[in-house]
Amino acid sequence: MTQTHTSGDRTSVKGRVSVEPVGGTRAWLVWGVAVAGYFLAMLHRNGLGVAALEAQSRFDVGPALLSLLPMLQLLVYVLLQVPAGLLADRLGPRYTLGMGMVAMAVGSLLFALAPGIELAVAGRFLIGLGDALVFLNVIRLAALWFPRSRYALVSGLTGVVGGTGQVASAAPLAWALDGIGWEAAFLATASITVLMALMVLLVVRDRPAGAAGRSTVADPISVWEALREALRADGPRIGMAHHAAVMAPFTMMMVLWGYPFLVGGLGLSEGTAALTLTGLAAGALWLAPVAGVLVGRWPGVRVYFALALSGTLTAGWLLLVVWPGGVPVAVGVAVLAVSALGQTMAPTVSFDFARDGIPASRTGVASGLVNMSGFTTAVVCTVAAGAILQAVPEGPTGYQWAFTPMAVATLLSSCVLAVFIRRRARRARHAAQ
Repeated sequence: MTQTHTSGDRTSVKGRVSVEPVGGTRAWLVWGVAVAGYFLAMLHRNGLGVAALEAQSRFDVGPALLSLLPMLQLLVYVLLQVPAGLLADRLGPRYTLGMGMVAMAVGSLLFALAPGIELAVAGRFLIGLGDALVFLNVIRLAALWFPRSRYALVSGLTGVVGGTGQVASAAPLAWALDGIGWEAAFLATASITVLMALMVLLVVRDRPAGAAGRSTVADPISVWEALREALRADGPRIGMAHHAAVMAPFTMMMVLWGYPFLVGGLGLSEGTAALTLTGLAAGALWLAPVAGVLVGRWPGVRVYFALALSGTLTAGWLLLVVWPGGVPVAVGVAVLAVSALGQTMAPTVSFDFARDGIPASRTGVASGLVNMSGFTTAVVCTVAAGAILQAVPEGPTGYQWAFTPMAVATLLSSCVLAVFIRRRARRARHAAQ
């Protein structure tokens, strides 16, 4: 297993020593352009939500078929995480980000001009493909431009931008659809994405100037070797378990079931439900950079963050599904609030764990596995909840049955997380003796 050790401002990988990046203004500029592309990717990812009713009329399809479009896009995103990570390791962040932007632009163009559902599906497929290439490369740039002690902070800030995009990015598209119409709105989105691709190519560089001794392109190893390297290291395995435990619950609620649960399960009015969901998503964002600073200064706190949050989420979701006669409003909102906190903290902690034991030039595959674990859990539990709601009577207890898969998944992921952390601590004690 490849081991990475950090000491001061120098990093040793397999005996090779290279100066660690120092960050600075140029690093923040490179990351800023890349993370702006990530915000734009969130607009593409969430855009169908505000266009759903018009899309149903435009393509003459029912709700069931229309619901396949966002799920297809999310499924493509999940399935391409490891290939996207491998591509990022082979080509470097600059060109891979550019490819992602171009794919999303072409997908938006097809979606704007699609005469029927078939071409619309192709467009959403390309958007999902491009989206899959963006986040991992923003994270890789953080690894290649900033010192190790800043990585958790930059990862947390990346998550803040993603969360802000999740909450706010749909509003401009809604205004455009209302003001200039379907085709003009999505063509404008495609044009902005092309401009962002050009910005990436002009501003983003894979590594700081003068870092000739520190390659940003991975050593030429096979796909299976890259996967074995990531899966044998303790850090990526802990990151995968943590991401599945703390990121998936609120993602499921934001993707589909949060609003129906607040209205149909807790009895809130539609306006109150929308405001509550938005407030919960936005209210926890400020904690990510704070946690990033703490993790950067005292890496040992990651374990306490991970175990405390996963344990609290497990208890909350089990309580949510076993509460007799329907969960009270206060309990339901509290569980969602902790879930929102978990989604916010996930990038800071999960991806910082994923870097342990992996060379900076091969973080793409490890990060892809971590991202895939969380989104796979969210997709499977979202689909399972829909199937259960279709089979059980409607009402508050129906949502309790529907959320049982997520409660079980969170419990199992938290248990696996605790086992992995304990094994790593035991190995560290043995190595110190």
